[in-house]
Amino acid sequence: MQDLLKVAFGFHSVELKKLNGYDNINYLVETDRGKFIFKTYPFNNETFDLVQTETEVLHALQKNFNGRIPCPEPFLDGQFVKLEEWGGQQLICRLLTFLEGDFLGNLEPSTSAYRELGGFLATLDMELSKLNSYILQSRKWEWDLQYLELIQKYLDDIPSPKDRNTVKYFLKQFEELVRPELPHLRRAIIYNDANEWNVMINREGQITLIDFGDLAYSPLIHELAVAMTYTAYDKENYLEWSLEVLKGYHEKIPLTEKELSLLYYLIAGRLCISVCNSAHARKIDPENAYASISEKNAWKMLYGWLKLNPRHAENEFRMAVGFEPLPVRTLEESLAYRHQYLSKILSVSYSKPIQMERAAFQYMYDALGNTFLDAYNNIPHVGHSHPKVVEAGQRQMAKLNTNTRYLYDLLPQYAEKLLSKFPPSLNRVFFVNSGSAASDLAIRLAKWYTGREGIMVMEHGYHGNTQISIDISDYKFSNPKGQGQKDHILKVPIPDAYRGKYSDELEKTGKKYAADAQKLMDGFSYPIAAFISEPIVGCGGQVPLAQGYLKEIYPAIRERGGLCISDEVQTGFGRVGDYFWGFEQHGIVPDMVILGKPMGNGHPMGAVVCTQEIAESFEKGVEFFSSFGGNPVSCAIGLAVLEVMEEEALQENAKIVGNYYKSLFEELQQQYACIGDVRGSGLFLGVDLVKPGTKEEDEQLAKLIKNRLREKYILISTDGPKDSVLKTKPPLIFTKENALQVVEEMDHFLKRII
Repeated sequence: MQDLLKVAFGFHSVELKKLNGYDNINYLVETDRGKFIFKTYPFNNETFDLVQTETEVLHALQKNFNGRIPCPEPFLDGQFVKLEEWGGQQLICRLLTFLEGDFLGNLEPSTSAYRELGGFLATLDMELSKLNSYILQSRKWEWDLQYLELIQKYLDDIPSPKDRNTVKYFLKQFEELVRPELPHLRRAIIYNDANEWNVMINREGQITLIDFGDLAYSPLIHELAVAMTYTAYDKENYLEWSLEVLKGYHEKIPLTEKELSLLYYLIAGRLCISVCNSAHARKIDPENAYASISEKNAWKMLYGWLKLNPRHAENEFRMAVGFEPLPVRTLEESLAYRHQYLSKILSVSYSKPIQMERAAFQYMYDALGNTFLDAYNNIPHVGHSHPKVVEAGQRQMAKLNTNTRYLYDLLPQYAEKLLSKFPPSLNRVFFVNSGSAASDLAIRLAKWYTGREGIMVMEHGYHGNTQISIDISDYKFSNPKGQGQKDHILKVPIPDAYRGKYSDELEKTGKKYAADAQKLMDGFSYPIAAFISEPIVGCGGQVPLAQGYLKEIYPAIRERGGLCISDEVQTGFGRVGDYFWGFEQHGIVPDMVILGKPMGNGHPMGAVVCTQEIAESFEKGVEFFSSFGGNPVSCAIGLAVLEVMEEEALQENAKIVGNYYKSLFEELQQQYACIGDVRGSGLFLGVDLVKPGTKEEDEQLAKLIKNRLREKYILISTDGPKDSVLKTKPPLIFTKENALQVVEEMDHFLKRII
C-alpha cells in the first residue's frame, strides 16, 4: 500500500494507519507533503459512479467551504478517482485532504455549538441545492430516510423480539404519517450524516465535516432529522439539545409547519435505520466495532422516544422556530362536544378527564402533549398499537372479512391455537364479539345443557352489560340504582381471605366459605344450572378466591347437576404470571370458560370455550350465529396476540415484573398503616386502602391517590364495593422500571399527606 501511494501520488515518504470504517477501508496517510485520508472501496460500477459523484460535489463546494470539508487530491495523472490493483483485488481509490480538529464525540459541546451546526448544515444545503446529480437522484439505499422500508430486511438480525417490534411500531407510524407527505416536501442533495464522528470543531472553533459518502437526493427536512438524532441520542434530555440544531437550521432555511410535523417520526426513523444496520453489521462482521459504535445510544433513545408524546415534540419544534403550539379543544369544550351527542351515563375516568389521542405499548398520549404510563388498561394485553397485531388486522381486512357461514382456514387455525392453551377436556369454542356476549352465551349453554334455570353467582361479581350478564352480576344488580336480584339467581359470599368473616383462619378460609355456599344451594328453590365466577374478583377489589374454595365448590356444583364457569375475561392469557388461565391457580378445570378483553388487544372479541359434550348438546337447539364472531379479521388479530405472547415471553414477563411490582407494594405496606392488603398475582394486583388500625375502607384516600398519580401522568384506577382498592392491570410489556415509577410516586404522595 505504501508503494502504491508513492507511485500514484509521488510521495517520497509514507506512513499508514488503518482507520475504522463502515463498509470500506480507509487510511490516515502521513507523508512528506502532509496528512491525507486515503479511501478504498471494493469495485463495482455503482460504487465507482457514486464515488465519482461525491468527488464532483466536494469540488463544487470548495469555493465556499474550503478548509471545512475535505478536498479531493489528484493522482499524478490528474484523475481524482481510480481503480488500483492491491492485495489481489480491484479497489476504487481516492485521496482527500486531512482536516484537523476534535470530533464532537470526544467533546462536551455547548448548546451554541449545536446551534452553529444547524446553521452550517443549512448553509451547506443551500449550496448543495444548486447542484444536480442524476446518480444521487437515482440512488435508493437504506441510509436514506425516504427509503425507510429497505431496513425491513434486517429486522430478523435484531435478536430481541421486543426490540424488533419496537422498530416495527415506528416503521408503521412512518408509513401512516410520513409516507403520504414525502412527495410534497422540498428536495435537494443533502449531506445526510451529521453524526458525532463526522462533525468536528477545528482550531478556530469552526464546525467542519468529513465523510460525504452518505450524500442523498432527499427531502431537506431529512438533513435536520439526522443531525438532531445524533445531537440528542447520547444526552439525557433529547429535546433540549436537538432544538438548538433546529433553531440554527431554521435561521438560514425557514422550515414549514408540515416539515416540523414530521420531525418526530423522521428522528425515530433514523434511529431505526441505525439499530437495524448495526444488527446486520454485527451479524456479518462481528469484529467490526465501528459499525455498532452508536447502537447502545440509539436503542436507549428509541425507547426514550416512545415516552415522548409526538404532539409535545411537535409543539416544542414549532415554538423553537416561532410558531404557535398546535390548537386543541379545552377540556370543557371536549366534554360539551361529547355530551351534545352521547348520554352522560357514559362515565369518564378521573376528576380531570383525559383527552387521549394516540398510544404505544405501555404509553398513552393526550391531546395536550402529555405522556401517560398506562398501569391500568388491561385490554391492550400485549401493548397499545402493537405492530404485529395492527399489521395482522390491516392485512386481513384488505384481503377478506366475512362471516362464519363461509369456509376460511383462519377460523379453525385460530381455534386450534387457542384451544391448545386449555386442558384437553375444553376442546370446543364459540366466538362472539365481547366478554359480555360470551357471558350471555355461556349462561344460555348451561341452561340448555342442564334444563335448569338457577345460576349461582359470586358476591361483587361482574360479567358484562347484556341483560343476562347484568342478571348474573352482583356488582350491577345490587347497585342502589340496579334492577335487583332475580329469583333464579343465588348469590354466595365472596371468599375474601383478607376482609371476610373467616380471615383469621387462612388455612380453612376456602373450605369454610365453600361449606356456606353449599348450604345456600341446598336451601335454594331453583335447581342450579351453573356457577359462574372470576378466579380473582375484579369489582370486589381484586380479591383472589381463597385457596381451596373452588376445589370444594366445583365438585359440589357438579354433584347437583350444574356446570362450572370460569370468567377469564380479566385474568386470562397469562396475566396472572404463573399460569395462562386464572382457574389453573386453583388446581381445577371448569366446564366452560369465558374470554374477552385481552383476546384481541383492543379489537372487540370474545369466546366461550367448553367441552365437546356441552357443544353437542347445544347443536340440538336453534342455530347459533354471530355476524362478526370469528370473522377472518378477528381470527388474524387473535392469532397475532398469541404469537406476540410467545415471541416476547409475556407470561414470563408478567410473572417476573409482577412479582417485583407486588414486592414494592409490600415494602410500601410496611411503611404505611393505610395499606391494609396487597393482593393478586402477576400483573393483576390490588392495594387495599384502610383507615389505620382497622380494616375499614378508605375510599377518599384511594380517590386521592388515583387522581394524584393521574397528575403525575400515571394511570391506575380503583375498585371494590367502596372503591377503596387501587387496581393495576397494565399491558404485559410493563417493565420493572415502570413498576418502580408507579410505587415511587405513590410513596412520595403518602409521605406528604401522612
